[in-house]
Amino acid sequence: MGKKTKLALAIAAASAAAWAGSKAFMKPQKREGKEVLQKAPVVLAHRGGAKLAPEHTMIAFEKAFELGVDGFEIDIRLTKDEEIVAFHDETIDRTSDGLGAVKDFTLEELKNFNFGYHFKDENGHHPYRDQKAEIVTLKELFEKFPNMYINIDIKDSPETYEGSLMPSKLWRIIEEYKAEDRVVVTSFYSEQVDRFNLYAQNRVALGAGETDVRKAFAAYTSQFGHLYHPKVDVFQLPTKHGRFSLDSPKFISFLNNLNIPVHYWVIDDEEQMGKLLDNGAKGIITDRPDIAVPFVRNWMEQQQEKGENQK
Repeated sequence: MGKKTKLALAIAAASAAAWAGSKAFMKPQKREGKEVLQKAPVVLAHRGGAKLAPEHTMIAFEKAFELGVDGFEIDIRLTKDEEIVAFHDETIDRTSDGLGAVKDFTLEELKNFNFGYHFKDENGHHPYRDQKAEIVTLKELFEKFPNMYINIDIKDSPETYEGSLMPSKLWRIIEEYKAEDRVVVTSFYSEQVDRFNLYAQNRVALGAGETDVRKAFAAYTSQFGHLYHPKVDVFQLPTKHGRFSLDSPKFISFLNNLNIPVHYWVIDDEEQMGKLLDNGAKGIITDRPDIAVPFVRNWMEQQQEKGENQK
């Protein structure tokens, strides 16, 4: 046996020993369950249900609420006068006369824009050009819907002035409205979630940023998944990222076993909803709450019937 072969065998044996040792002494560290995440499966209206009404407007939120959603999935940005508003894009392009970035306008200026001007319904009509659809602040959303689950996605980058202020301002509003047990705070930027939690101190459910997702998926695909210690409470995911599928039953189970529910976006198709729920998903984030709410309710009834028949 050559020296290279002996070296390779020695390395393999050492790796196997390390894996066995870590498996024996390290146990998966489950997250403590947060109140807002106890109900499952849930239906969250993406930006208020963006295919039914102008996204992030009170018209959309009220329509979704009437349809029976469990909550809303919203994006937030900071205005020029440092008010937190529900809005996705950095640049305003959904109004008849609004140009520039959200950060360039005061709340009063933004309230003068019609954010439903370009919205089209499924028939290609513009039903909101004659009725003003205003931008909504986070405070207004808390006041209007005091019991709703709200998933809050910080959009301002931590490298910007607005982004540097957002974690502390967001925490103060959540604390003011005593909304700690009915919100999830997340961001594409994992750093924003970490900075927010410096104020929240795990009193608010945290969603996974891109870095958290990468770490979890890497742990899942390796032999050292038992070493993964999550620092967030829920994952909101697309079904695919590049060439990687993120909706497999095994990956969902890997997270569920750590007490981390998985919600998928943006799901408007009933067949896909059924597949995800069957795979173990705990939430559907949708632009079509009119489709998702009755489908998920029916799915839950079917699961209950199956359980009773198996007794």
